[in-house]
Amino acid sequence: MTVSAPTLLFAPPPIRTVAVVGTEARFPVARIFCVGRNYVEHAKEMGAEVDREAPFYFLKDASAIVASGSALPYPAGTADYHHEIEFVVAIGAEAVAVDAKDAMDAVFGYALGLDMTRRDLQAVAKTKGRPWDLAKNFEQSAVITPIVPAVDFGRIADQRIELTVGETVRQMGRLSDMVWSVPELIAHLSHFYRLGPGDLIYTGTPSGVGAVRAGDRLTGTVPGLPTLEVTIVPAI
Repeated sequence: MTVSAPTLLFAPPPIRTVAVVGTEARFPVARIFCVGRNYVEHAKEMGAEVDREAPFYFLKDASAIVASGSALPYPAGTADYHHEIEFVVAIGAEAVAVDAKDAMDAVFGYALGLDMTRRDLQAVAKTKGRPWDLAKNFEQSAVITPIVPAVDFGRIADQRIELTVGETVRQMGRLSDMVWSVPELIAHLSHFYRLGPGDLIYTGTPSGVGAVRAGDRLTGTVPGLPTLEVTIVPAI
């Protein structure tokens, strides 16, 4: 029996992909999981406490992905646009209800990212007990560098994560400062979602988040990963 392809009313959205270091093949993005308050000092600067019982998350659509090196237009609906530098984990194999000791088997590689945030909208959402979607999940809000395969990056330890705006260091921490480690995050998420190839986990941001404006140049670094660079440009 032959099944014909359905007729679509309009073209489907393009598949979002990320470059991979050392190959022309690209990583197709499925889902973007972002970890909230995974650095103690960042939680403090947001006037919150870390939940020691379990990590928590918010999601971004794949359409939020934008490559390092891009010019980011100042987004609509905000007057307080913030940077959050993050270590990113790229999932390359299925992980369903796994233990932390087995979680790293699902990792394809690592990248450096920015969780760009409309902070004023987030503040309103917090005050009213509403979801954070307007503040977090919008076009070009998930910056990412090319992915380095896990075998080439090596072990996650106390690597320094840093963001500068212009010549000023805004954020600086260590990957070892994360409250919930990468294996713990993967294991925890895998009990609520069927993690699989194409999923990305933005693992949280160190303290020092702050506002940017048109003309600012942002540079992020973690040893062993490509340098992240974006420029903020005026709203379109």
